[in-house]
Amino acid sequence: MKIAVIGQSLFGQEVYCHLRKEGHEVVGVFTVPDKDGKADPLGLEAEKDGVPVFKFSRWRAKGQALPDVVAKYQALGAELNVLPFCSQFIPMEIISAPRHGSIIYHPSLLPRHRGASAINWTLIHGDKKGGFSIFWADDGLDTGDLLLQKECEVLPDDTVSTLYNRFLFPEGIKGMVQAVRLISEGKAPRLPQPEEGATYEGIQKKETAKINWDQPAEAIHNWIRGNDKVPGAWTEACEQKLTFFNSTLNTSGLVPEGDALPIPGAHRPGVVTKAGLILFGNDDKMLLVKNIQLEDGKMILASNFFKGAASSVLELTEAELVTAEAVRSVWQRILPNVLEVEDSTDFFKSGAASVDVVRLVEEVKELCDGLELENEDVYMASTFGDFIQLLVRKLRGDDEEGECSIDYVEMAVNKRTVRMPHQLFIGGEFVDAEGAKTSETINPTDGSVICQVSLAQVTDVDKAVAAAKDAFENGRWGKISARDRGRLMYRLADLMEQHQEELATIEALDAGAVYTLALKTHVGMSIQTFRYFAGWCDKIQGSTIPINQARPNRNLTLTRKEPVGVCGIIIPWNYPLMMLSWKTAACLAAGNTVVIKPAQVTPLTALKFAELTLKAGIPKGVVNVLPGSGSLVGQRLSDHPDVRKIGFTGSTEVGKHIMKSCAISNVKKVSLELGGKSPLIIFADCDLNKAVQMGMSSVFFNKGENCIAAGRLFVEDSIHDEFVRRVVEEVRKMKVGNPLDRDTDHGPQNHHAHLVKLMEYCQCGVKEGATLVCGGNQVPRPGFFFEPTVFTDVEDHMFIAKEESFGPVMIISRFADGDVDAVLSRANATEFGLASGVFTRDINKALYVSDKLQAGTVFVNTYNKTDVAAPFGGFKQSGFGKDLGEAALNEYLRVKTVTFEY
Repeated sequence: MKIAVIGQSLFGQEVYCHLRKEGHEVVGVFTVPDKDGKADPLGLEAEKDGVPVFKFSRWRAKGQALPDVVAKYQALGAELNVLPFCSQFIPMEIISAPRHGSIIYHPSLLPRHRGASAINWTLIHGDKKGGFSIFWADDGLDTGDLLLQKECEVLPDDTVSTLYNRFLFPEGIKGMVQAVRLISEGKAPRLPQPEEGATYEGIQKKETAKINWDQPAEAIHNWIRGNDKVPGAWTEACEQKLTFFNSTLNTSGLVPEGDALPIPGAHRPGVVTKAGLILFGNDDKMLLVKNIQLEDGKMILASNFFKGAASSVLELTEAELVTAEAVRSVWQRILPNVLEVEDSTDFFKSGAASVDVVRLVEEVKELCDGLELENEDVYMASTFGDFIQLLVRKLRGDDEEGECSIDYVEMAVNKRTVRMPHQLFIGGEFVDAEGAKTSETINPTDGSVICQVSLAQVTDVDKAVAAAKDAFENGRWGKISARDRGRLMYRLADLMEQHQEELATIEALDAGAVYTLALKTHVGMSIQTFRYFAGWCDKIQGSTIPINQARPNRNLTLTRKEPVGVCGIIIPWNYPLMMLSWKTAACLAAGNTVVIKPAQVTPLTALKFAELTLKAGIPKGVVNVLPGSGSLVGQRLSDHPDVRKIGFTGSTEVGKHIMKSCAISNVKKVSLELGGKSPLIIFADCDLNKAVQMGMSSVFFNKGENCIAAGRLFVEDSIHDEFVRRVVEEVRKMKVGNPLDRDTDHGPQNHHAHLVKLMEYCQCGVKEGATLVCGGNQVPRPGFFFEPTVFTDVEDHMFIAKEESFGPVMIISRFADGDVDAVLSRANATEFGLASGVFTRDINKALYVSDKLQAGTVFVNTYNKTDVAAPFGGFKQSGFGKDLGEAALNEYLRVKTVTFEY
């Protein structure tokens, strides 16, 4: 079919290209005259194809069509006029001329919102449904017969741009092509527009976009987003005209605390907060505005309104202006179709592709003495003006992501000075808790106070969740590629390695971890975990699934693995950094954001970790850390409606409570690593030297504060006495002392309450008749030291045979020679199933026992051998879900099934 395309813009260009691909002959393109020397994209594309292009400044004069214009049009012999987007008034002599007439695209569901600002009014009226119409052209009043319509949901925070980019642009192009196809096939309907529900609104202009404050918050929000970005909803305040952009009704967790912004006519003054500008409707409900344009045209973050000029556009020095012009030349070379690169020039709308991003980054690196930009920096600052601002900030070393004021507690210890943050970490900033609440964190080596740490309250949890949600839904984290996400995690792991001695020192101070063990395990395995999951980031993928075909059509079904959203991670006190890393690394690799609650008694490495995330460039709000009590912080995370996943390590009792809260609140996903009473079976045919060595490690590793510690050793009768003799001999060689001393084997227990429980545990064992071979008492020195302890003659009914000590207490029971099934029955007679072990030289026995043991991990001729690539988690009341390995990723992902028909 011979088609004349009348219109302009990228939308017109795409429709033109698609029509040619469909095989239609575009006999002419009519577009607007060049503006400031720049041709419209539609005209540029047609000229490249050798299609005649006409750029009439007007089509008629004094109400009459211009004869010369009509003659040039008629000479083309068009059979159909297609008007994808046209700002000019086209006379009826042209509209009616082709055999098939003319069709026009209109961005609303006609007859609603006739007029030139249809998208604006769809949003201003708060319509829940939007869409577009393609109709047979009339005399310019948008009343022609309908050819086709397509609708979409209007999201609560949609703006003109988001609605256009998400639906009206891509689906509108397809709709125009479909309409032409229907016409060529003789199947195009002509449906008269109903008058019921018809509306006509005028063009939105700046002078008519002033905000009326005497209406509910939702109506104000709709007005702001309906005028975003053009013409811009405005008000007068602080003796100037302020224009508001990026409005949202999602104010969950926001507290209206900050600097008041009086607004004439408003129900209440606005409040400038760290999240943005909070505004109020006459119903006292809130909305949040994130960007403000000042009267001089400068666009600033609303949160920076009272921070002065430094928060708005940078004034460039002469040297920086020279750099800017050099970068402008780079843009000009990459974008040959752009006649002149202006501040408003958009890199991608001007035709740049992903390969051009790489080129730009490399050229800037060469131009700016090795300055490292990320590909994502280009995507986040896509106009030339914004890009120069970002570039200059990075050259000055004050780019936004790096700005953070940290109040350190400094200590000279372990031949170094350690610097420890002690405040809550929310939205990329270290802040005091609500009401300036704090708690003491204690050094278990001597019982002294290390420092006061901010103690999070319920309102702090709400703020942190809101920050995490905003980072997930609107921030850079959700926009960068999976590979770039992995690169940030690798960078974080490198920083942890650079600070490993400081981190290990803090673990020794705050948790009593033996320094050498902290270096290897607490910190070393944490680094390995982040590196392992960083490598997974770009390997998370779904699958294609063959399904029954809907004959005569065909189907394609695929799955997508997506992040779940905001996750809450509640970690224990025995491995503060390592448990954080096991869960957080998988969580971030999957693309989620997180609120971490470290144990109240061991918060310091978690806060140091938070500092390192900033240095690594992890975007603000992705990681949040809230020291505090489980009853407040942990409970609120479990109850919070915006948290979609809880990962918890701790007691079975608390785990059950969390599971119940997760179910009642919003059926959030949950994984639990809970208590254990791990059996270790030692057969007479074992390597006894190794069994003694590993048996010692299975109990006394990390002072017994180890979730998979062997809670009960079953030793075959014929080697029982020799095994006990050797164990006691080794126990007496252990050095109990300062965890920072390099020759210390056994440090203090984590905190005083735990020490007291260990003493009560041992007293119970003695009272029930078990034999206390050694230990069982507090070490007579300052701090929370407990003697390595060994019990024998422990019978199945005893308390210490059934309950874990979570301390350095070895529980030994005998079993009869050769009675494999009986000892297996005793080993499995527990509601716990976290780990287990067996020592034997008989491979058949080892396989049989490992098959029968009811535990998530079985160690054979070893113990405590965990690895970042091997999944870790329990059975029964030891919980469900996995940390580590590929399996851990599934805890933080959801699977979406998508089915196509074609």
